[in-house]
Amino acid sequence: MDLELPLWFEIGSLVILSLILLADLLIILKRPHIPSTKESTLWVVFYVCLALLFAGLMWIIAGPEYAGQFVAGWLTEYSLSIDNLFVFVLIMSQFAVPRRYQQEVLMVGIIIALVLRGLFILAGAAIIEQFSWVFYIFGAFLVWTAWRQAFPGGDHDSDVKQENFVVRLLRRTIDISDHYDGAKVRTVVDGKKMWTPMIIVFAAIGVTDLLFAIDSIPAIFGITQSAFIVFTANIFALMGLRQLYFLLGDLLDRLRYLHYGIAFILAFIGLKLVFHAMHVNELPFINNGEPIEWAPEISTWMSLGVIVVSMAVATIASVIASSREKKAANADAAAALVADEKGTPPTVEQPRDDVR
Repeated sequence: MDLELPLWFEIGSLVILSLILLADLLIILKRPHIPSTKESTLWVVFYVCLALLFAGLMWIIAGPEYAGQFVAGWLTEYSLSIDNLFVFVLIMSQFAVPRRYQQEVLMVGIIIALVLRGLFILAGAAIIEQFSWVFYIFGAFLVWTAWRQAFPGGDHDSDVKQENFVVRLLRRTIDISDHYDGAKVRTVVDGKKMWTPMIIVFAAIGVTDLLFAIDSIPAIFGITQSAFIVFTANIFALMGLRQLYFLLGDLLDRLRYLHYGIAFILAFIGLKLVFHAMHVNELPFINNGEPIEWAPEISTWMSLGVIVVSMAVATIASVIASSREKKAANADAAAALVADEKGTPPTVEQPRDDVR
């Protein structure tokens, strides 16, 4: 039997999570560095275990339904956060951010994301409480977002291009130096105070966070309507994102099918939202304002299963495809080396012409 989440648990959880994020930020400020693979791995494992421990406490205190909603929401937001990393990589590359200071940029991005998502969560919860028909809009939006993710026009390069408007606006309105000054956003050039390119990077990261918040918040509201679970799932999804960035590194490019897995998850949750809207229907022009009873109910645990399987299939398919390409590239390189040693060009099979 599921119970209610007690107020002391909600307040205590938010306080502890805030302290952990503050400690993470202080570590970066005190010791800016490029984390090693071992360090990044340990931090990522720590945050994943912390999320699972939190889910276990929810199971004990409030029952399996709340725990299942949290895990499903956390995994959904985590997969979207990994997708967010692709854009972060493009931004870091586009503005040539020194690798030593990328940790600070990522932490600022995470803080901006938390603030924006917090505002969206409060607004979303208030709207849902007053207007049940908003689930139709959320569902349709997620299906459209899934289509944009899966097919051309929803790539990450377009997201970066959208950010160029903000960059151009900043360059026209404020003085920006040509070079970085560590992680500072203000510097002095020839006795004149100027902004560093870091302010542009922060602006680009902020726009990216806004775009992803618009996508991710409706997605998790399709899993749970608890504002507390929505917010904590987002916190846990963003915690460790900085270390995951350095852990994955170039491996992000190998996850070529990840966007298909995310698209399937978004489409599934979008349909779930539409079905839920049909169950609580109050629109007079749909079924005379009466709930539509025949609409299927999708449980939390079924949602969790779909999310896990989708991400697993997308990841495994990406790894297999990347491995095959690597083997083919190695075979071509070996053939070229042998041909070079023999002083003859590598043979290319010619098409046969058996027709006389």
